[in-house]
Amino acid sequence: MDKIILTNMQFYGYHGLLPEEKRLGQRFKVDLELFLDTSKAGLSDAMQDSIDYSQAYHRVKKIVEGESKHLIEAVAETIASDLLSAFSMLKACNVKVIKPDPPIAGHYESVAIEIYREKHHE
Repeated sequence: MDKIILTNMQFYGYHGLLPEEKRLGQRFKVDLELFLDTSKAGLSDAMQDSIDYSQAYHRVKKIVEGESKHLIEAVAETIASDLLSAFSMLKACNVKVIKPDPPIAGHYESVAIEIYREKHHE
């Protein structure tokens, strides 16, 4: 399946279990893979035949910079659910939420959660 990819989107949010994470906030990065059939858009060269990645970016921004959550798992689920609801042609999405600077003693680059969710038809 075709996909639109948005990588290394950077935001500032207030997610985490620790009081200082809620009070001070921290950087978050998000990577998205949006699975859809892009063949019609490729032939028509028309935006209405694809997903506007600017809209996807702003939806993710609103979630990450919005309501505080304890877990990045919840942030990822909220993003996936929102995108699958917002874009009718979106079949599935892969969402990766990265905390580059979590308050954990040690040497590592980051911590992250990555989820894959599909649209289910009833």
